[in-house]
Amino acid sequence: MTEDDGAASGGGTPGAGARREDIQHARRQRIREQVAAEGFVRTAALAEEYAVSIMTIHRDLDVLQAQGWLRKVRGGASSLPSLLFHGDISERMAAMNATKRRLARAALRLLTPGQTVMIDESTTCLALAQHLTERGPLTVISNFLPVIKLLAGEPGITLLALGGAYYPAYDAFLGPHTADAVRSFRADVLFMSTTAVTGDVCYHQSQETVQVKRALMDRAARRVLLVDHTKFARRGVYALAPLTDFDTVLVDDALPVAELRRLRDLGVSVITVGGGA
Repeated sequence: MTEDDGAASGGGTPGAGARREDIQHARRQRIREQVAAEGFVRTAALAEEYAVSIMTIHRDLDVLQAQGWLRKVRGGASSLPSLLFHGDISERMAAMNATKRRLARAALRLLTPGQTVMIDESTTCLALAQHLTERGPLTVISNFLPVIKLLAGEPGITLLALGGAYYPAYDAFLGPHTADAVRSFRADVLFMSTTAVTGDVCYHQSQETVQVKRALMDRAARRVLLVDHTKFARRGVYALAPLTDFDTVLVDDALPVAELRRLRDLGVSVITVGGGA
């Protein structure tokens, strides 16, 4: 009897349902890791490997895609180009950690007590969130679960959490419902980052991310982008906004001088942040 037959029968010994859920969770975890490692896997091959039906694999892939771990394509599943930038928060924070802390300190100096601040789901801005109590009182609006957990109950911080569909791959609430929630508010300043900068345009790997970031940008009086120099060597799928849509772009001083000059010639308001910032 296949897993599908057992699930459909509704019978079995006590605890059988819990065991099926454990097997299902473990299979989806292995599929997620397999797709990330191989880049592409075929639906039929997964069904054969795990001894389940094609429909069971389709349901697995639907769940993993909804969580942001992969993208379903014809005949199988493909890893997201941005998958390397996901993972647990400690791993994401460790990447370019010193640079993120410098950018965060520079961003903190742009804040005034009493302001309403929006924070996106980037770990660069999580580094900023770790210092927001130094500028309190502040009202903070965010869709990023680590920021929400960090600031919940902190003295001097009024926290407004944006709900919607939860994406474990991003540890954030994303998509149309979150974007709708953003439109209920107005902020003095938005701090955000981006996955990639190509030319003078910010890009991301998911439409759900772009939906929310655009909504945040629409509801902020001032927009500040925190971006390290490595983002200029990356590529994204979905265009978010040109750099000229930001009032201030904070970038570390490892960005090549020629690139910095090019951006300023385009009218981008760039501030470089050095090691002594």
